[in-house]
Amino acid sequence: MYAYIVRRLLLIIPTLFGIMVINFAVVQVLPGGPVEQMIAQLTGEAIDVTARVGGEAGSEVAAGKRTQVTGKQAGAPSRYRGAQGLPPELIKDIERQFGLDKPAHERFALMISSYVRFDFGDSFFQDKSVAQLVVDKMPVSISLGLWTTLLVYMISIPLGIAKAVRDGSKFDVWTSGVVVFGNAVPGFLFAILLIVVFAGGRYLDWFPLRGLVSPNFDDLSLLGKIADYFWHMTLPVLSMVIGGFAGLTMLTKNSFLEEINKQYVITARAKGLEERRVLYGHIFRNAMLIVIAGFPAAFIGILFTGAMLTEIIFSLDGLGLLGFEAALKRDFPVMFGTLYFFTLLGLAMGIIGDIMYHVIDPRIDFEAREV
Repeated sequence: MYAYIVRRLLLIIPTLFGIMVINFAVVQVLPGGPVEQMIAQLTGEAIDVTARVGGEAGSEVAAGKRTQVTGKQAGAPSRYRGAQGLPPELIKDIERQFGLDKPAHERFALMISSYVRFDFGDSFFQDKSVAQLVVDKMPVSISLGLWTTLLVYMISIPLGIAKAVRDGSKFDVWTSGVVVFGNAVPGFLFAILLIVVFAGGRYLDWFPLRGLVSPNFDDLSLLGKIADYFWHMTLPVLSMVIGGFAGLTMLTKNSFLEEINKQYVITARAKGLEERRVLYGHIFRNAMLIVIAGFPAAFIGILFTGAMLTEIIFSLDGLGLLGFEAALKRDFPVMFGTLYFFTLLGLAMGIIGDIMYHVIDPRIDFEAREV
C-alpha cells in the first residue's frame, strides 16, 4: 500500500503540469486579455471625459486629441482590439505592468516556479494577493460545501437503503419520482425557483435574497448570529442538495441490491439471523464501501465546482464567484493560482479516497492487483 501511495504522489507532478499547460495554452488564444481590459477602461474614460466637456467645444477638444494620438501611431497597427488611437509606448507599458512583455514559454516557466513555492502573486484588478483573496472567500464556499455534503449524505444513504429493502414497492416508485426530479432539474434552475417562491420574487418573502449574513450581524447575540447564518444559508443549500442527493441515492440503492443477492447474505439468513442484523451487520459495510470512500472527492466537487452558479445567483462572495469574475476579467494570477491550488487539492483527495477504501475494508489491497 505504501508503494502505491508513493506512485500516486509522484503521478501528481505530471498530471498537474499537464493540466496547467493545457489551460495556459488555451487562455493565450482567447480574446479579451488583461491588456485589452485595460485598453477598454482607458477608452471608456476618454468617452466619459468627452461627454462631460459638452457642446461643440468639447467635440473639438476630443477630435484634436484623437488626431494627435492617431498621428503618433500612424503606420503602427496594434495586435490588441480597441488599441487604435493609443500610443505604442502606452501599450508596451501596460504589457510590462501585467508581465505580458515576455514570450509565453518564459511566462509559464516563471509562473510554475512561483507556484511550486506556493507564491501565487497578486491580482491584476484587485489590490490583494491571490492567497488573501482565497482566504477571504473560503468561509462562504466551505459553508456551502460542508452543509450540502452533510445533508446529501444524511438524506441519500437512509433513502437508498429504504429503497433497496422495499425494491418494487409503492414507496420505491414514489421516491424514484423524487429522484428523477432531482436529476432532471439543474441546481441553478431550482435556485431561481426558490427565489421566486420564498425570497420575495413573487409569492413569499421568508428568506433573504443575498449575502451570507445580515448587515447588523455583529450587533446580534450568539443565538441571533447562528439563526441569522442559517436563515441566509437555507435557500442556497437547498438548491444544491436537490441535485446532489439523487445520484447518491441511486448509488446507495444499487450497491445494497447487489449485496443483498450475494451468497453470504443468503447464508446469514439461513442461520436464522434477524433481518436488521443481516442488513446492518453484514450488508451495510460492503455496500457502503464505494459511498463512504468517495466522501472526500464528493466534498471537493461540491465545494469548488457545484457552488459557482449558486454563489452567483444568491450573490454569495465565495470561491465560485471569485473564479467567475476572474475569468470574465482575465485576471490571470487568480485564474491560474486557484486552478493550481484546487487541482492539487483534488488530486490529493483522490489519494485519500483510495486510502479510505483500504481503511474501511482492509481486504482491498491496491498492491495486489494484477497489472
